[in-house]
Amino acid sequence: MVMARLWAGFFALCPLAAAVQPAAKTGPDVDYMIVVTGGELLAGQYADGHTHFLTRTLRPLGLHCVGSMTVDDRCEDMTTALRFASEKAPLVIVTGGLGPTDNDVTRETLEAFTGIALREDPDVLGAMERRFNTPRDELRANLRKQARVPTAGRYLKNANGTAVGLVFEMKNRTVVALPGPPRELEPMVRDELIPYLARRFGTHPPGCSLTVRFVGMGQSAIDQALDERVTLPPGVILGSRFEGARVDFTFAMPHDTPEERAQLEVLKEKIAQHLGENIYAFGDASLEEAVLKGLEARGLTLAIAEIGSDGALATGLNGASRASAVILGAFSAPTTARMRPLLGLSDTDWPGDASGEEGARILAEALARKTGAGWAVAVGTLANEPAGGRAVPVALRFPDGRMAMERIGLRGTGESARASLVTQLLDLLRRRLR
Repeated sequence: MVMARLWAGFFALCPLAAAVQPAAKTGPDVDYMIVVTGGELLAGQYADGHTHFLTRTLRPLGLHCVGSMTVDDRCEDMTTALRFASEKAPLVIVTGGLGPTDNDVTRETLEAFTGIALREDPDVLGAMERRFNTPRDELRANLRKQARVPTAGRYLKNANGTAVGLVFEMKNRTVVALPGPPRELEPMVRDELIPYLARRFGTHPPGCSLTVRFVGMGQSAIDQALDERVTLPPGVILGSRFEGARVDFTFAMPHDTPEERAQLEVLKEKIAQHLGENIYAFGDASLEEAVLKGLEARGLTLAIAEIGSDGALATGLNGASRASAVILGAFSAPTTARMRPLLGLSDTDWPGDASGEEGARILAEALARKTGAGWAVAVGTLANEPAGGRAVPVALRFPDGRMAMERIGLRGTGESARASLVTQLLDLLRRRLR
């Protein structure tokens, strides 16, 4: 039964590894395995993002992921996974199960597996006292257990939570346990784990890198264009990521020297020359931030009325920096009939046969009048297309009164379809800002 559970969630080889090309090595890579815990992952409630983050972050340091497995958060399942992983690599990274609930059993499982006892650390306990403003003797037992750390090894500080990371050091193996929430795990890896691995395994610091963010072009098409038109510097590590119809390519050099930085600058210019129409950012800026920055640079404001996109466009833009400087208002309604009164449209303002593009145009005009925004975007009602599939009409009104009309097809279903639609809407705005 245990093995059945294990293999049911087992062995998704590191997703980034398939997109990584080997660099010229300065020393032997350190192999590691990832064990992701959580029954909710096996039930399909959440996707595993930890494997992607870890492989992408650790690969430039000379750490080589030889495999990743997902298991239920049960002691016997985790122990079986740990036994397998420790036979494959000298470093095992476990994620999740360090919290205060009953099913957070990673700490106790690792204590039994490694034979390394846990002890309560006074510094960790003191930080917990300050965080909860509660004397240690009054802390609940399930919270206080998070202050127990290995007697052979160390702990990794958690700047965003109470569950510290745990490092169990054995003679020929090291097991690291990280908290499950990404907002805790990711800063801990960058600020605590990477320096530790440099000391423990002699990994080198990350080299300089270039991230290029694409939209409106598929991953395979970008890869083919790079192969045909761009010569990569020797030793570069190439990684790619696809999410929500947006594609990131990262080019990492083995070290961070002036020569390697110069090579990346030349590479950046070449990529921009051949693929610039589909690039929305160099670096970490999101597509939402790129659109808002473009609007602000032109002194433009934006208002949004959404029916077919369920308010997702406004939600994405409002979560980006500089949104308050650009967005004047956003309206969302499930139907045209519900949207019309929000924009001050009476029955006489709405022709009886208005639908599709004509309806989106009327909504955009009303939105511009109501808000005074320079750009007014109206996303109309989702409808079936004659040739199959579904699409939404989109009207974009400019400050001089001109109107641009588009139809955007819906790709897929559920959350992925909504994410793709939002990306296409943002790309429409981006292209109009060029």
